[in-house]
Amino acid sequence: MSDDLIELTNKLQTVASSISAHGTLDLPQIVVVGSQSSGKSSVLETIVQRDFLPRGSGIVTRRPLVLQLITSKQADAPDYGEFLHTQDKKFYDFGEIREEIERETSRIAGGNKGISRMPIHLRIYSPRVLTLTLVDLPGMTKIPIGDQPSDIEKQIRDLIMDYISKPNSIILAVTPANSDLVNSDSLKIARQVDPEGKRTVGVLTKLDLMDAGTNALDILTGRSYPLKLGFVGVVNRSQQDILTNKPMKDALKSENLFFQQHSAYRNIYARCGTQYLSKLLNTILLAHIKEKLPELRSKLSSLISQTQQDLSQYGEPSLAAEPIHHGTLILRMLTRFANAFVAAIDGTSSEMSTKELCGGARIYYIFNNVFGHALDAIRPCANLTNNDIRTAIRNSTGPRPSLFVPEIAFDLLVKPQIKLLETPSLRCVELVYEELMKICHNSEDKEMMRYPKLQTRLIEVVSELLQERLSPTSTYVESLIAIERAYINTNHPDFLGAAGAMSSVEHETRKKKKVAEKKRTTRAESISSVGREAEDERAMMMMNGGSPRSADSNMQQGQKDSFLTYFFGGANKNDRPALGPQEVMENSHYVPPMSVNSMMESELERKLEQASIQGDIVPVSDREELEVQLIRTLITNYFTIVRKNVQDMVPKAVMHLLVNHSREAVQNRLVTSLYKQELFPELLQEDEGMAAERSKCKALLDVYKQAFDIVNGVL
Repeated sequence: MSDDLIELTNKLQTVASSISAHGTLDLPQIVVVGSQSSGKSSVLETIVQRDFLPRGSGIVTRRPLVLQLITSKQADAPDYGEFLHTQDKKFYDFGEIREEIERETSRIAGGNKGISRMPIHLRIYSPRVLTLTLVDLPGMTKIPIGDQPSDIEKQIRDLIMDYISKPNSIILAVTPANSDLVNSDSLKIARQVDPEGKRTVGVLTKLDLMDAGTNALDILTGRSYPLKLGFVGVVNRSQQDILTNKPMKDALKSENLFFQQHSAYRNIYARCGTQYLSKLLNTILLAHIKEKLPELRSKLSSLISQTQQDLSQYGEPSLAAEPIHHGTLILRMLTRFANAFVAAIDGTSSEMSTKELCGGARIYYIFNNVFGHALDAIRPCANLTNNDIRTAIRNSTGPRPSLFVPEIAFDLLVKPQIKLLETPSLRCVELVYEELMKICHNSEDKEMMRYPKLQTRLIEVVSELLQERLSPTSTYVESLIAIERAYINTNHPDFLGAAGAMSSVEHETRKKKKVAEKKRTTRAESISSVGREAEDERAMMMMNGGSPRSADSNMQQGQKDSFLTYFFGGANKNDRPALGPQEVMENSHYVPPMSVNSMMESELERKLEQASIQGDIVPVSDREELEVQLIRTLITNYFTIVRKNVQDMVPKAVMHLLVNHSREAVQNRLVTSLYKQELFPELLQEDEGMAAERSKCKALLDVYKQAFDIVNGVL
């Protein structure tokens, strides 16, 4: 059962990799990290007891290698390897395995000399290995070599952090014993994600290369660098042994002999060497898997439920493959699309967003916020000056003076103002149409995505329906504004009328008079204060020997100067120097006697021309000012009434002619347009990518169920 648990982990790794779902499960695994030339590859080859990893200078491993070791049941079974990307091909020559790793690395990386995150999966069967799952990562480096990218150190570091930061990963930190342990790159990066050393196994290589008289006993016994899972010392083959192809069996004997005969290590001999490391890793991985089994079972149960739901959305391939089921499938898809469209409008969809307004809620927002604010922003007398109103009044009376404010002028002025309501009303129709189009595009589901042509035709049919309803809706809204302009109902119960307008104008006039009276009172008080100051000044002059007459004269002159300055903004005209003859001729107000008649004619023509443009024939009288205010008040009042009508009627018209008509007709339109037997083969052409996704989903579901049965049987 222990091998079954590790085999389960291997199988989950394989399937997750085949469907590019590495992050779905945080599976227990041993991740091997170390710097270049730390002996990391030699440790793995000694564990496998085969030469199979690429060798050379620089960064040789440029992709993660997921190495799954499986113990063969028969003692005399041959060793062989299988790659995930080569399907069921068996590699009995381990030299070919090395070449395949190099070939696959070059194929994925191409001309890029950087690091690829896509792992290579290699499974090795042998009676001499213990069942293990190891992930070999590229060796850490600090300086780019050759044509390697300048950020190669960061690429490798980020890749290593992705693997070792997962809580279920056991870190196998490989460090050469002949270097300072404090500067070990593998232990430094492991300490970042595992500061207490609970899931880190230390491996000391090259113990045989340490300086004479030195040893690593304090490290191996955990006194100098404590790790909960401890350190294991190994002695790999030397470079000379590799070049001479020294057999692995002999290399293991030499390693055992080294620890047995070494004075410092003979007492811990049983806890040193590659064979002990393999047993330790197998035990640690098994214990780690057992510890995580309850959590893994819960995770698998959740994944099974989720995957079943995903698979159900892809649908059964048999329905599309058999023509007898085509009609049923098409009708079901049409009904589902129509129901999703209607549910989005009604606000009954089960997949409604909680982050933003959507569907019918957005239509409501358009009516009450966007459209309402647009209408409120229009001023009743926008672009309508007092002169425009005065001109309209004069034009409507013709050559006769009027006794009352002419109604024709009111009609003439209020109709263009009502026309201003047309643009925001038509924009309201467009916004609702755009929202319905958005609902149409969002009404698809995952099963429908299997059939891209059917999905396209569904959207086209509904779009045509909405487009058909857009024109009559816009026309009707235009007619609502035209109706309001066609007949100005001055008998409307909410309309002020002449009496009400007069009362309103009088009220405003009284308010203005009160304000003006208050200003005059304030000004009189100010002038009175100035007079008192002058009396005081006169008294002071008399006290200083001046006469009362001179004081009064000065005071009067001062008041006269202040009065003239207040009204004309300058000094008294008696104080100005007299103009000479030349200055009189140059003065703009001087008119030669012989040109008076011609000037009067020119002035009259200018006045008439100006009057034709501005309506200003005669000076504005108080009565005309009153008439202007009356007309402006009436326009504002009537425009407000019409605006309320438009704000009420336009949303009703849009709902009836566009929204409700579309939601009620969508099902029938889809069936009429698409439920045709001659269209079934074309509409049900399944997307190849979607079919592949369904196959992967089904394979993953099978593995999840199998894994759950194994885990459940153990628990």
